[in-house]
Amino acid sequence: MTPERTLREAHPTECAVGIEYYVSDADGIGGRLRESPEDFRVRELEAFDAEPLDADPGSYPELVVRATLRDWDTNDFARRLSDALGISRERVSWAGTKDKRAVTTQLFTVRGVDADELPEIRGADIEALGRAGRSLSFGDLAGNAFEIRVADAVDDAPERVTDAVRDLRAFAGDAGGPDDAAEGDKLPIKATVGVPNYFGQQRFGSRRPVTHLVGLAIARNDPREAVRLYAGNPAETEPDDTRAARDRVNEAFGVSGGESADADNDPAADGTGDGDWAACLDAIPGKLRFERSMVHRLADRDVDPGAPPDDEDWWHALEAVPSNLQRLFVNAAQSSLFNRVVSERLRRRLPFDRPVAGDVVCFADGDAPGELYAPDTDRLQRVDADRVDVVSRHCERGRAFITAPLVGTETALGDGEPGEIEREVLADAGIEPGDFDLPGEFDSKGTRRAVLLRTDLDVSFAGGDPRFAFALPSGSYATVLLREFTKRGPLDL
Repeated sequence: MTPERTLREAHPTECAVGIEYYVSDADGIGGRLRESPEDFRVRELEAFDAEPLDADPGSYPELVVRATLRDWDTNDFARRLSDALGISRERVSWAGTKDKRAVTTQLFTVRGVDADELPEIRGADIEALGRAGRSLSFGDLAGNAFEIRVADAVDDAPERVTDAVRDLRAFAGDAGGPDDAAEGDKLPIKATVGVPNYFGQQRFGSRRPVTHLVGLAIARNDPREAVRLYAGNPAETEPDDTRAARDRVNEAFGVSGGESADADNDPAADGTGDGDWAACLDAIPGKLRFERSMVHRLADRDVDPGAPPDDEDWWHALEAVPSNLQRLFVNAAQSSLFNRVVSERLRRRLPFDRPVAGDVVCFADGDAPGELYAPDTDRLQRVDADRVDVVSRHCERGRAFITAPLVGTETALGDGEPGEIEREVLADAGIEPGDFDLPGEFDSKGTRRAVLLRTDLDVSFAGGDPRFAFALPSGSYATVLLREFTKRGPLDL
């Protein structure tokens, strides 16, 4: 980035999770995503091999299926599938969780099931592909290909898209204008673009961004506050019944007010509440099933709200939620810290498309599908002053990426000014790498993540509305790219 560039401030809801800036100067095209599920199409770029369907089930107990889902949350579909098959939900696995308001195509594995047992489920096309010796896991997803329509964009959207592409192309190592698109026309736009690789708002909750706050409390060894933040801590965007229920939980913990779901404004529990967990259960609606599970455990043990913040009873209540949600709490905390590091790097005008001395870079994943610019964070290298120019050329060609920490017990921080930023963000949050030495699913060794999100972008204007096509590596967010074009708040994405 150049010192002359003016950074646009992000939406306040985004700032609360560390997303503080836009990097495109172009005016937004407005509009909204997901007017219908068909407006947001996601197709997994598969990296999982299956044996034939007639392979021995004894050696290959997992049935591999491809499902195209319309308006299905991934977790809800897995539950519906397991219920229809009469098996445990734990026997259904997948590599990546997808948004509900979309049409998504992805793989699942189902243990101990034959192809002819697959049920018909409304809104789902299920195809048996083969068998496998193990279940799917997160590492089996290379990335996703997207086709997304932005509905009700402004009339001069083509010009604004062209301007934004020009800005974003510079961050991908090419300062030229968009290919095949004269400014103001409606020809397709094709270009390689780059944006900061923020974790998107959905990582934290779009209407009630709270998962990172829970995770930060866990890392500070304060499970009491983590339970309170998840089960209490109402947000103004919630329905009246859930807001009232959370207010009641706050009262049980000794907190009043707190309609914020915000780390700076939400008061912490002081232990002087009434501890009437039965009354809380009466107030909590059934749709808040995980909150009810936590409070049930508090009621079963008649936990004193004044018990020490790290008491075993609070950990027991936290562990009432599924293991994947336990991990998500900590992952969201790491993600919010990563976002803050990236934002501070932008504020200081440090580049995110090329290194400075002290940076830690990773190299591109040579096994990724051809349409992906995919970082391989297992291949890290520190950049000293003598190597800046050489590594910069690798970054320009998409062969290397600057990284920032997803901090954990084994995360190595940078040197120089990049390392200074990382340490200041952690200190401001009251977090150290060793704090992630935690019990059970909450423990995390950490890793590093690319700061630049680079992709080949194709934009067309058939039917009047812009349609964006691109591919992203796993763990990156389509909404993070599209926010640079729409300049709308996270609830519109």
